[in-house]
Amino acid sequence: MSSALVQDSSLRLLALGDGFIYARALHLAAELGIADLLADGARPAEELSRLTATDPGTLHSMLRALAGCGVFAERSPGCFALTAVGECLRSDHPRSVRTTIAQSGRITARAFQHADHALRTGDGAFAKAFGQPFWEFLRDNPEEGAAFDTAMQEHSRVERGAIVDAYDFPDTGRIVDVGGGDGTLLSAVLQARPKTTGVLFDLPHVVERNCIGEMRLAERCEVVGGDIFGDLPSGGDLYLMKSVLHGWTDPDVLTILRGCRRAMKPDSRLLLIERVIPPGDVPHTSKAFDFAMHVMAGGQERTGDEYTRLLTEAGFTVGRFIATGSVQSIVEAVLPSSQL
Repeated sequence: MSSALVQDSSLRLLALGDGFIYARALHLAAELGIADLLADGARPAEELSRLTATDPGTLHSMLRALAGCGVFAERSPGCFALTAVGECLRSDHPRSVRTTIAQSGRITARAFQHADHALRTGDGAFAKAFGQPFWEFLRDNPEEGAAFDTAMQEHSRVERGAIVDAYDFPDTGRIVDVGGGDGTLLSAVLQARPKTTGVLFDLPHVVERNCIGEMRLAERCEVVGGDIFGDLPSGGDLYLMKSVLHGWTDPDVLTILRGCRRAMKPDSRLLLIERVIPPGDVPHTSKAFDFAMHVMAGGQERTGDEYTRLLTEAGFTVGRFIATGSVQSIVEAVLPSSQL
């Protein structure tokens, strides 16, 4: 192996190791609301430091590092503006991811300080970092619970169009969104299929903050609070679960799937909308998220074969794996008596 190739390999590893620096800078920029302050145009770092109660030299350094990643642009020495990428850090942007990134800095980064615990034991590190499991923490810390709900809304807003476009949703029937959060995805489906009705199902304190009324869908959509490990709304024609199963272990997933099967009619369909890990060494966000889920909650992303195994064990027949124009894929399943 040539010395030049060895040097390039070493530099690549060093660059990968520095990735946490850029991630932490992005977390802080989101937390400070820098993009909101730049919404009307470029501003000097000194002015931004005064508005955010930060040190001007350190803030300038952070903004310059993020400018090198394409988040901001240094229009003149010490004066920063938003790029097209940075616009999505604005709170009011239709595809904003500010809350997701800011909460990641407060929660995910802290949990990852104990990633070695997850690696050695197989148990999620969140409880070690915060003293209680993830879902209990969100319940007992309403501000973070609300921020998590907003983060899930942000993901759904970014992904919902691609999901609706990728699947031939029925023109009529009752669509049940299990673990549907505030109803962002379900609303998009109901709007695309105006003759359908819906049921939004999630924890009571989660569905309280639903957007069904705001989207003028209250007459077509029932909102039900409950537990995914309990009884699910029955009689739906199509059941959705988006980004639900990746948070749970295989035994928990089987319990959820069997509960869904009990609620379904013989001809109902089930759609799992998840990051499906592709084979081989191809780069894919699902692989990083898989490690994150192991560290955070003891959950995991899964391959197509793993979803097939779990669905089959729970009593389903797997139909199709459908790629979308987002990081999510759709896994379609039915009961054995139904015809795909």
